[in-house]
Amino acid sequence: MTNQSPSLADTRYQDEILNGVSRTFALTIPQLPAALRQVIGNAYLLCRITDTIEDDNALTIAQTRQLSDMFSEVVCGNIAAEQFADVLYPLLSDHTIPAEHDLIKNTPAVIRVTHSFNTAQRKALERCVRIMSRGMADFQDTETLDGLRDLPAMNLYCYYVAGVVGEMLTELFCDYSAEINRHKPELMKLAVSFGQGLQMTNILKDIWEDRKRGACWLPQDIFLKHGFVLKDLHPDYSDTRFEDGLGDLIGIAKKHLNNALTYTCMIPSHEKGIRRFCLWALGMAVLTLNKINNHRDFKESTQVKISRRAVKATVFTTSLFAGNNSALKHLFTIASRKLPEIAAPDEWLLER
Repeated sequence: MTNQSPSLADTRYQDEILNGVSRTFALTIPQLPAALRQVIGNAYLLCRITDTIEDDNALTIAQTRQLSDMFSEVVCGNIAAEQFADVLYPLLSDHTIPAEHDLIKNTPAVIRVTHSFNTAQRKALERCVRIMSRGMADFQDTETLDGLRDLPAMNLYCYYVAGVVGEMLTELFCDYSAEINRHKPELMKLAVSFGQGLQMTNILKDIWEDRKRGACWLPQDIFLKHGFVLKDLHPDYSDTRFEDGLGDLIGIAKKHLNNALTYTCMIPSHEKGIRRFCLWALGMAVLTLNKINNHRDFKESTQVKISRRAVKATVFTTSLFAGNNSALKHLFTIASRKLPEIAAPDEWLLER
């Protein structure tokens, strides 16, 4: 059963705030088929609200957990969005950007759009927010500069932050298309890897910014193999042992992004909008990994940020070959050829 259509004011607000909180998704979501744009735009905003709760360092751990649980109930329709916004909005600090302050204040408009979707769509969104909010709160409890215990712990963190989003998107794609739905089991498995590839790229890019706020999402075991202890990491000097560990993680991220390409190639070739949505994110991640790999001694994310020209070239090239699997595989091989190769089975990569 589908609920009432949202008001024009609510959908207009959703489109406007999307531009304010994410340039990337404001670019990629319009590529999707019309039937998917609104629900995926809304899904992104729900995840962004969850993220805002986790990221604002003015909130105590207890407040974060309470507000995360409360927001899950709001998405499910058990608590009024107005009540949630009234509690969270006054607690936000300057650490949260103005656009996110505005998003929290207008949570009721976003939720009215959420509650207009069909049952399958709502279930996918509710599950994603519930798993993400609880998982992120658990990891925030143990935030430290020592790093995560091992690669399976990093896999679990990436699942909560991005893998579950990949599963949600796949549910929405399968609800939209019976043709896509035929490949659902394999797509769901690859979706987690796709999310992890993108999230690992972000983690590697943001190492130094994360450390400034007291967090490290790198796995200790990968670096200990090279004789480096993560709590000794310091921006004032470079250490080849750390850079070797970084190389291993770049290689693992590359394998995940290769799975992301397999995922994209399983989407019917005539669904070029969905393919572009996936390919642009994948292409930008590969370029970012190349920059990190070439500058493993970087000290801030701006040093490994890809240029606007590179973004435009990625958009143009992947769009040109969006329906051609063999051309896409060839492009990926060329673009990732200088990245490290890691001999590791998918089971090991995705253990969590």
